[in-house]
Amino acid sequence: MKLWQKANSIDSKVSTFTVGKDREYDLILAQYDCKASIAHANMLAKVGLLTKNEAKKLTIELKTIAKNVEDGMFSIPDSFEDMHSRIEFLLTEKLGTLGKKIHTARSRNDQVLVALQLYVKEEIQTIKKSSFSLFELLIELAKKNKGVLLPGYTHMQVAMPSSFGLWFSAYAETLIDDVVMLNAAFAIADQNPLGSAAGFGTSFPIDRKATTDALDFSDLKYNVVAAQMGRGKVEKAAIQAIGQLGATLSKLAMDICLYMGQDFDFIHFPEKLTTGSSIMPHKKNPDIFELIRGKCNLLQGLPHQLSLLYSNLPSGYHRDMQLAKGLLIEAFNEIKSCLDMFQYSLAQIKVNKNLLEMSKYDHLFTVDTLNEWVKGGMPFREAYKKMGEIIAAGNYKPEKRVSHSHLGSTGNLALEAIRSKMQNQLD
Repeated sequence: MKLWQKANSIDSKVSTFTVGKDREYDLILAQYDCKASIAHANMLAKVGLLTKNEAKKLTIELKTIAKNVEDGMFSIPDSFEDMHSRIEFLLTEKLGTLGKKIHTARSRNDQVLVALQLYVKEEIQTIKKSSFSLFELLIELAKKNKGVLLPGYTHMQVAMPSSFGLWFSAYAETLIDDVVMLNAAFAIADQNPLGSAAGFGTSFPIDRKATTDALDFSDLKYNVVAAQMGRGKVEKAAIQAIGQLGATLSKLAMDICLYMGQDFDFIHFPEKLTTGSSIMPHKKNPDIFELIRGKCNLLQGLPHQLSLLYSNLPSGYHRDMQLAKGLLIEAFNEIKSCLDMFQYSLAQIKVNKNLLEMSKYDHLFTVDTLNEWVKGGMPFREAYKKMGEIIAAGNYKPEKRVSHSHLGSTGNLALEAIRSKMQNQLD
């Protein structure tokens, strides 16, 4: 069954191709379609296109369908094109002619837009909560390990002393930038498109502000053509934010893969979080973090896919846009899974507290030593040259002291300031 079906039936091969995986994804979006339909029905009653009693009956049935969706009792048989046709069929089956009235003053494009945006808003809030949970864990790990020194590297060469506190809190603060991006994507989605119909409005006297309030949008997309052009932009903004968060998680996962290796031996995890080799009994492989790295790297490529998908499309709706639905839903699922696994695994991390006792890290302290000479009056460039000569002659003996006190350094992590910055983005 298709909402647009007329006398002639469509070729089954064409139908299969055009529907694609929409039924599968619509099982996720159906609850939002029901929510929007309830708001639409009540609005129709407000402007006199339905009676209050008709709107009440539609609302009751739509809530029942939404509950079935939530409980996994809702299905979209192959005879139906999508969730919209299935829901309208169920309404008509239960309410007769009244069920056919629900589509008054709207288009299926309308329905897809508002369902997707309601979905995006809710998913972004879920991701923000998960990101904050990971943030809090990183802050606690930073606080717990603030005095444990860690070799710092640039160009993969031993550079200067760092600390586990600095490392953990670096990723915590970086997550704030990712939440900023999520907030931006949320703001784009938080504009009610319902009422744009097929993108050119309707001759019915609808009240678009009523549905905006009912669906808890902060504003509406006033121009009906602009509302339709939001299709694609909303998905891309969300996926860009997900990709940005994925970049942070990927980098952290890469650090962990390195730091778990025997050549570094900075950190450890319980054996239950690692995997073994079929022939090498000593192996403890970081499969979790390799998969997080891989999944998050793929997420970073999705904005490019959407750019190609939407490239050179004129205004108005085009069926190409259907293909973004799956990318969006899968992106949300993947990033939520990665966030969950990171929180589970990082809570069990153990750090090596005696790393800098090894002689291979002696050169970490050269900068701090020459800085002391500068404090005593020696020009920096002369101190730099002198230290280079001492190292070249093989006479360097490190003074393994770290006294960094400025804001954001090993001795002053500014954890409460970082926490406050994150809270500002969550409020």
